[in-house]
This record gives sequence, C-alpha cells and structure tokens, in this order.
Amino acid sequence: MAPTLGLRDPDRTVVERWAWAAVVANGFIILTGGLVRLTGSGLGCPTWPKCTDESFVPHRELGMHGLIEFGNRLLTYVLIAIVVATFVAVWRWSGTSRRLRQLAALIALGVPFQGVIGGITVLTDLNPWVVSLHLLLSMLLVAASMLLVFRVRGEDRVGTRRPLVMLTYLVSWVVVYLGTVVTGSGPHAGDDESPRNMLDPRLMSHVHAWSVYVLVGLTLLVIWKESGRVRAAAVVLLVVELAQGLIGFVQYFNDLPITLVAAHLVGAAVLMAAATRLLLTPDRAPSPASAPSHDVRV
Repeated sequence: MAPTLGLRDPDRTVVERWAWAAVVANGFIILTGGLVRLTGSGLGCPTWPKCTDESFVPHRELGMHGLIEFGNRLLTYVLIAIVVATFVAVWRWSGTSRRLRQLAALIALGVPFQGVIGGITVLTDLNPWVVSLHLLLSMLLVAASMLLVFRVRGEDRVGTRRPLVMLTYLVSWVVVYLGTVVTGSGPHAGDDESPRNMLDPRLMSHVHAWSVYVLVGLTLLVIWKESGRVRAAAVVLLVVELAQGLIGFVQYFNDLPITLVAAHLVGAAVLMAAATRLLLTPDRAPSPASAPSHDVRV
C-alpha cells in the first residue's frame, strides 16, 4: 500500500481518509495564507504568476517577505496533489458513483481556481474585498471536502434536514463572512501600502460578535430540539463556537496579536467543518445493509 498510498485499488476506508486529507489540507492553506497576511508578506512576491517580472522565484532583495509569500504559493501545489489524489481514489473506488466523482472533481478544480483568485489579490494590491473572497472560497472547499467525507460514508441526509439546522448552517456562513469584513477593516492588511475597506473596525467587530451570539443561540436550540447523533454534532459545534468566541474576545482586547489572529483563522475553518458536519449528520448511522455504496441520493 505504501508506494501507491492505497490508490491502486482503494476501499471505502482509503477513500474516506483521502477525503479527510482534503479537509485538513484546505484548512491548513487557510492558516498559511493568513500567516502571509499577518507577517506583512502579502506582496512579498509583487506580481503573479511570477514572483517578480523577471523570475518565478523570489530574489534576495525581496527578503523574508518574499520567501514567506513564495512558500505559500508552493504549498498550493501540495494541496493540489492531495485533492488530485482524492479524486483518483474516488474514481478508482468500486463503490463510487457519478455524483461522488463530480464532487471530487469540483474540489480538485477548486484549488487551482483559488490560486487564480490569489493571483488577483496580488494584482489588486490586496484589495480587502478580493482577499475576503479568497478566504471564503477556501472555506467553501473545506465544506465541500466534508460533504465528500459524508457521501463516501453514505451518511449524507440531504432532503431530510430540519429547518432549524439549515438556518444554523446559514448563519455560520454569515458569521464567517462578517469575520472577513472585520479583517478587511483592521490593521493586518498584508502590506503597509494595501487599502482597507474603510469601515469602522470597532463597529464591525460588534456586528460580527452579535452574529456569533445568534449562532450560539441557534446551536443551543438545535441541542434542545434534536437528539441522538444530530444533538452530538451540535454539541461539537457549540464547543467550537465558544472556543472561537473566547479567542475572538481575547484578541480584540489585546490589540490583535498575530498568534491569536492565526488561531482564530484556524478556528474559522474548524467552525465551518463542524457546521457542515451538523448539516450532514443523519439521525442514526445507516446499517451496513442499507448504506448506499453506488449512489447517495440528495
């Protein structure tokens, strides 16, 4: 198995592991992209797709910022390798379906598309609205990878969800989006010359906080109304929300230290994965006889 990483004749377990690898890798690239911005290295490579007009790699004059930005670009290729391997595993699995292959293909294509959006952020001098889109697309890839995990398991319960759960999921996206707006108004622009979105960071922080309060309230309602596996998934989401809220408050009242902002970014990716897990969790695990192996109906 080692030379082929299970891709020659993958079973369900191998495919699920690759799907989880896609979740983790898409979350990790959110962290590294955030570190590029937090260290002021967003324009370490001042153009795209080359690092400079003359070279694809940074030269000495670009210093550490150039190395950090270029390193993040290189990590994108690692992510591409992981999502392509995930697609190959899904494609070669005997229990696959057309729907599974389509989803894996979208995830694989989404990563280079993210690279293009990343290039646009550089070419627009880190316009905060483009940077926001860049992060949201990464969050979408995290959610899509979680969907792939559940479809491989045969546990996707689309079509039987409760409205309250769906509303909670929608509000989780609102929370993440407002977080990007707060970031666009704050001090960590990625470069000293990069523009801000001209919104009041204090006001937007309060708006973002209130959206978190709404999300926590909805999650508590889900825990109260639901039972079994759905309730358990909601409890996990609540724990993530409370941890994220704590990090958010501490970073706000301590002038946004880089380490806490980075932790908050990772927490946002975990939040989206946990919210997607709640959305997709069925009331009970399917029995081996009833679990779909060739298609998952939506």
